[in-house]
Amino acid sequence: MDLLAGAFPMLLQGLGVTVLLGVTSFVFGSLLGALIALARISGFRALRAVAISYVSVFRGTPLLIQIMLLYFGLPQLGIQLAPIPSAILALTLFSAAYLSENFRGGILGVDKGQWEASSSIGMPYWRTFRRIVFPQAIRIATPAVGSRFIALMKDTSLASAVTVVELTRVAESVGNASFRYMEAFLVAALMYWMINTVLSIGQGMLERRLGRAY
Repeated sequence: MDLLAGAFPMLLQGLGVTVLLGVTSFVFGSLLGALIALARISGFRALRAVAISYVSVFRGTPLLIQIMLLYFGLPQLGIQLAPIPSAILALTLFSAAYLSENFRGGILGVDKGQWEASSSIGMPYWRTFRRIVFPQAIRIATPAVGSRFIALMKDTSLASAVTVVELTRVAESVGNASFRYMEAFLVAALMYWMINTVLSIGQGMLERRLGRAY
């Protein structure tokens, strides 16, 4: 316990990097995912094809390979990224592919009668989407989006492969220094569990609030 007590500040610092990776990637991934979802349901065939191809590539290849490609592969093209930016970029691109399908499912889950009723009173397409369809789509998609956020927070552990000093990397370093891997990784696992438990509680509260609002 004395060793873990001494390493606890390092583990907390690693947890901070993990949260930074997860939150930043989720925010940017949500924005990109929403754009991809709109492209998937657009009337432009070429735009739909690009969006479908994007989702297919990033959902069909391992996240670890994507992180490696960005960190080790881009320098061969003259693009050098530091470990944390490369990890955030990879996590963002990867999560956007999944989140786009969550958002698309939410949009398609809204009753078509909502569109027809808005059209009948002369409401423009984008106003209908922004004021009527989008809020309902968010409510429908919230459980899936929340689950993706929790999964993304765990996926940040893969950033340790490109020397990002996040929670898993710190636990590994503590284990290497002391050969007490069991204790180090159990503490790291407990920290992951605690933060994802908080996220799960927050997701439940948001779902109930949206359920009352709509």
